[in-house]
Amino acid sequence: MRTFTLPWLKLGRHLLFAMAFNTGIAVTLTAFGNHSLAENLIYSQLIGVSIWALVDGGRHLIHPSGQITAQRTVVLTLFGVLLGYFLGSALGDVTLGRPALIGWQMIPQRMVGFLLLSLAAGTVLVYFFMSREVLQQERAERERAQRQATEAQLKLLQSQLDPHMLFNTLANLRALISHDSVRATDMLDKLVDFLRATLSASRTSEHSLQAEFGRLRDYLSLMQIRMGSRLCFDLQLPVELAQQAVPSLILQSLVENAVLHGLEPKVDGGKITVSAQREGAHLILKVQDDGLGCDAAALREGFGLTQVRERLASRYGTTYTLDFIASHADSMPASSQKSLKNAGCTVRVGIPLPT
Repeated sequence: MRTFTLPWLKLGRHLLFAMAFNTGIAVTLTAFGNHSLAENLIYSQLIGVSIWALVDGGRHLIHPSGQITAQRTVVLTLFGVLLGYFLGSALGDVTLGRPALIGWQMIPQRMVGFLLLSLAAGTVLVYFFMSREVLQQERAERERAQRQATEAQLKLLQSQLDPHMLFNTLANLRALISHDSVRATDMLDKLVDFLRATLSASRTSEHSLQAEFGRLRDYLSLMQIRMGSRLCFDLQLPVELAQQAVPSLILQSLVENAVLHGLEPKVDGGKITVSAQREGAHLILKVQDDGLGCDAAALREGFGLTQVRERLASRYGTTYTLDFIASHADSMPASSQKSLKNAGCTVRVGIPLPT
């Protein structure tokens, strides 16, 4: 047996709008001298609500989402308006202590006019409700398509390890095997851990901060074997945030950019710090380095960071922040802040925490 779950909240909003519309009709009829406002309100509300119940409720009985074909909509509107008008009129007559449908015996021409008015009003209401629902459905479809496209791009990004990093790691591994087997074994273990973590992350759209930081540790450990003492890193994850779910591959691209563009080209290398903290209702993630600095405009155009931005926008809409800051810009002369060279760079991500 098929069951129907009516969207009560949406139907409630429609009912309130219909009652407001009915009140407008009653006021208009009164202004033209047709009976008293109280009498017009009784008939208008009973007729209007009856029509609304038959048409709007009928749409959701036919299909739970309320989306039905144009042909069914026309038939349902005509049927609902006619039946709703006679039902509402009869209820109004009974409410005022009159014989049901007495108006059709006394003033049939005026009643035909009221019927046509009800048909026009019902059509307007149905068109208004359905056009709004169509627009909402189209907007939801666009957002869903955008999310799917972003997720597909994320899967592609997750499935493509940075060839530069991977090839260099394998080349270093080959060189180490011949003269430092201990470091070679360590590097191989770190590479296996990193590949395993990346494969696991590619199968889910989100994971815990603990898992994200674990993958960063594997990556940075690999880079540390390559760069030696030129690379130091510090991962700061408070215990209370360890299980907080975040979209996967959010920090990875930020860390890779910090290493490849900030620290690796610098002769003496440097340090990268990744941290997470709560600020009010937001989770703040920071990737900070003391390398060559950053060009915010150039960073924003990078493929990896573009994916991070699109992923955040798809997941959090306009409630997230992604900022690029020169770490020591406050202490630099204004004329030097444009280049941001040797200033280090901080990338700050802010996302809302679930309430």
